[in-house]
Amino acid sequence: MILAGDIGGTKINLALYDWDKERVDPVREDTVWTADHESLEEILTEFLEEPAHADFISDEAADETDDPLPGVTPPSPLGPLTAACFGVPGPVLNNTCRTTNIPWTIEGGKLAEFLNIPRVCLLNDLEATAYGLQLLRPDEIEDLNPNAPSPPPDGTRVLLAAGTGLGESLLLWTGKDYHICPSEGGHADFAPNTDLEIDLLRYLRTSYLHVSYERVLSGPGLHSIYQFLRDTKKNEPTWFAEKLPTGDPAALIAEAGLTGKPDICKEALQLFVSIYGAEAGNMALKALALGGVYLGGGIAPKILPALREDTFMKAFLAKGRYKRLLAKMPVRVILNPHTALLGAASVAAGMTV
Repeated sequence: MILAGDIGGTKINLALYDWDKERVDPVREDTVWTADHESLEEILTEFLEEPAHADFISDEAADETDDPLPGVTPPSPLGPLTAACFGVPGPVLNNTCRTTNIPWTIEGGKLAEFLNIPRVCLLNDLEATAYGLQLLRPDEIEDLNPNAPSPPPDGTRVLLAAGTGLGESLLLWTGKDYHICPSEGGHADFAPNTDLEIDLLRYLRTSYLHVSYERVLSGPGLHSIYQFLRDTKKNEPTWFAEKLPTGDPAALIAEAGLTGKPDICKEALQLFVSIYGAEAGNMALKALALGGVYLGGGIAPKILPALREDTFMKAFLAKGRYKRLLAKMPVRVILNPHTALLGAASVAAGMTV
């Protein structure tokens, strides 16, 4: 049995797999809120000590009752743990990560001792997503540039993922398979392209010494764009201002932006999508990503209708003389929310071979 995890700044996905060589469904999985826990060890303890669910009761017992018998622990098919791999939000150095958006230090060696297994592998979260990308089925990806020709099998790929932060990674063909290069490119300088974006940069500079792409292309970034428009254009309706504190601001802004009401949310979402397209084009040029540009993370699938409009691709292609080259590159949205978990599981499975 192998253990895989996708550790995010907002939530954490965990799963146990009976994985040999091919992709399989998890034997057990769970999602928890990161802020509700003080450490990964605490979360793993709760997850691994869960009794087997009623799903594992025999058919005869299931016919008699929907719940386990009082005082009887349902039989579990789970075997001993042999390997574990976790995608973590930050740079991994010497199998250790000081996470970027949560106050944790995660050490693979200490986790191995904690789990009583030979080794725990830590991957940058976008590195894990890149491994999972190679396991996705066609129905788990949507094309934003359907007129692009089929990518060459050895073409370099790039991956961007906006969520709690902005992750980036590259997949380079070695002649046999892809070598995955983790990156902290999301923390590179935000480069505005229009007068409005220049004003946005000036606005953000009043709050941050360094304005990175992550300050714009993330959940908190979408909220910052909204605040910029509110403070400069003074067009925030009272009813929405009262609604914002009742939930996740970024989610509320994105949802309202997709409906087009109020206008400030539509404008915020359009500006977010345009900057997302521009940064995707930057990555595509830097890596010559003829194998495709992929959008992961939690935000892209939720704003898919906005990404399908021409704003994203227009910004992606707006690279002057290289518009024709970029037009030949596939641009795709990853729809499977557990891609990083799949990638971590595939690496853990390889550790047992």
